[in-house]
Amino acid sequence: MQVHTRHTPSFGVARLVLAAGESVRAEQSAMLASSFGIAITPEGRSGARTKGKGAAVFTAPADGGWLDLAPPGPGDVYPLELDGKRGWCVARDVLLAQPPTVQRDAMWPGLTALFGSDAGFLEHYSGYGSLVLTCAGPIDAFELAQGDLISMTPSYLLAYPDGIQARLRAIDPAGPQSLRTGEGLVLDFAGPGTVLSRARAS
Repeated sequence: MQVHTRHTPSFGVARLVLAAGESVRAEQSAMLASSFGIAITPEGRSGARTKGKGAAVFTAPADGGWLDLAPPGPGDVYPLELDGKRGWCVARDVLLAQPPTVQRDAMWPGLTALFGSDAGFLEHYSGYGSLVLTCAGPIDAFELAQGDLISMTPSYLLAYPDGIQARLRAIDPAGPQSLRTGEGLVLDFAGPGTVLSRARAS
């Protein structure tokens, strides 16, 4: 799958060019247009299917094709390239398209270290290929050298790779906190590595 973006960073659209029989998973409501012959197989409950909502698998016909995806609101689209060697922690609300060669790792130990048994504001993905992300506002990259330290509010975090050191802490131990949304929390990162952020909070 090849990913070409346009109208970024304000109103991003991702064109996914699919080889013969190649498929990708995305929200049905994100489909802007496609070449003729792209098959759409809805996932989930029948009620969601009838409303055109929920996730679906889009599959190219024998001669290949393309699929244009657009997020529901203004913002950027970003193809995150996974190399099969290291995974990425990704904010829970930013996934636009997932190829079958990339899988979500619900039980990844790094998330357990951050959140314990709770479902936090991050998901972990591994494999290879383009994981297409979207977010409000342009995307920034913080390139951390060995020994560099930064702190980031979870609502602005987009993604970071395995290997970078991350620590979650409360801004005010006596104040309200939420592992699901990141409210009242901050993430500390230590390089080397790249931390991707969004210029507008979720």
